[in-house]
Amino acid sequence: MDAIDLRLVELLRTNARLSFAELARQVGLSAPAVHERVGKLESSGVIRGYRADVDPDAVGLGVTALIGVVEESTTDADDLQALLKELPEIESCYFMAGVESFLLTVRVGTIAELERLIVRLNRTPGVASTRTGIALSAKWENRPRPLTPPTA
Repeated sequence: MDAIDLRLVELLRTNARLSFAELARQVGLSAPAVHERVGKLESSGVIRGYRADVDPDAVGLGVTALIGVVEESTTDADDLQALLKELPEIESCYFMAGVESFLLTVRVGTIAELERLIVRLNRTPGVASTRTGIALSAKWENRPRPLTPPTA
């Protein structure tokens, strides 16, 4: 990736609805050249997708929690990950160093739904225990970090 690719990624991270013409204007290339570059960034996996940033409260998912999962010592992490992936409440899953093998970000509508999810998680084969923190509010989420050009 060169500096132009990084700039394109940064622009799209800020506003994925920018037209190829607008992207081209901002990076100083033609729209067809930008279209080709973006296509390469998509096919190489640098750009993994485009999503609408939706207010969780507006769609009934006002409770956000972070759940640490400690797996049983005999559990295969890949098997547990596959089971966790089946739970639609889990928005993100990180494999961790330390006592907890996974850190989950979950969104549900109510505390009662969170309680049911925690019970389900603790009954999942391979889960030894969980630790939950409930977010009181989000000050910001998914903030795009400015990208820097590669150094020579």
